[in-house]
Parts: sequence; structure tokens; C-alpha cells
Amino acid sequence: MIKAIFTDLGGVLLTNGWDHIGRARAVNHFELDAEEFAQRHEMVFGGYEEGKMSIEDYLRFSVFYCQRQFSQAEFITFMKEQSQKLPHMIEFLKGIKQKYDLPVFAISNEGRELAEYRIIEFHLRGLIDAFVVSGFVGIRKPSLAIYKLGLDMAQVEPSEALYIDDRQVLIEAGGRAGLVTLWHTDYELTQKEFQRHSLEL
Repeated sequence: MIKAIFTDLGGVLLTNGWDHIGRARAVNHFELDAEEFAQRHEMVFGGYEEGKMSIEDYLRFSVFYCQRQFSQAEFITFMKEQSQKLPHMIEFLKGIKQKYDLPVFAISNEGRELAEYRIIEFHLRGLIDAFVVSGFVGIRKPSLAIYKLGLDMAQVEPSEALYIDDRQVLIEAGGRAGLVTLWHTDYELTQKEFQRHSLEL
């Protein structure tokens, strides 16, 4: 029996916070050197997602290492604007949560400032009971420690937690942690997978 739901944020409930698509848009919008930005991003983004540096520190290294014609505040606003709500999933999980009285936990790789913005902007507190976000807890998926932390917070056994993610490699990690996994590719298929676990609206 499923006693808790664990869900990723980007790719399930919302678009990804700062993925290659958003970065490509930034390269075009701000006329950045794509190769230089990509190299610098890769060097420090892991540290940002693990809460070891602020978004300002990340940008000082990846973008503002030289004089720019735009401000850091403008760039951060652009980063935030890449986040959009995906169709149906928030409402669907809210319905499941209410019908079956199930707690819902976010397990997500996101930097602190972007995660905080997304939580407020998309009213995620109305769905999520606790946010196990890498920028808050200092651990990133696919580390099994972040799944263990979620289980400790939910106080359920791995076999009682349904974990939803859009990335197969992270679904594999959740499986290694013993979770019941659901690889999210689209809303309709996810609905059907929920029904297999006797969860339907």
C-alpha cells in the first residue's frame, strides 16, 4: 500500500528550473559566448544546486566574470521566467492527496533561490508537505542519501513510497533506494500508472 508520494518538481509539475533549454535561450537573449558559458556553468552549477554557493556567486563565475551590458538582477529575472507550470499534474496530485489522505514530498535537484521562487510563484505549498530540495539539504540526486532523507521525513518504508520522476536515470536511483517508481513521460500514462497502484480520481 502506498502511504506517501515523492515527486520531482522540474519535468513533472513544472518545467525545469535552469536546464539546457533555458541556458540556450539566455545565450541568445544576452548574446553570450555559448562555449565559454557552458564550460563555466558545468564547473560550478553542481555547487549551486547543493547549496554551497548563492545564485549571485554562480553568476559571478559563469556570466559576470567580465563587464556586461545587463545587470545580475536582469539575468536572475530571466532565469526565473523560464519556469512554467506543466498541464494537469499539480491538480491531479492535489486530488489524489485529498482523496487518499497521502502526504506529498518533493525530492528535487534545484538551487535555493530558484526553488524558493518556484514554490511561491506556483503555490506549491498547497500540494507539497515538505521540500527535500538539493539546495536546502545539501544532497543531490542520484545520491541514495536524498531518498533516505525523504523516507525519514515521511516515516514510511521504501516499498510504501511512490516516487515520480521524468528522468529514467533518477528513476533507477529511486529503485535502488527501494522506492516504488513511476517514470513520468506524460499525464495520461501517469494516470494509468496510478491506477495500477489503486490510486485514481
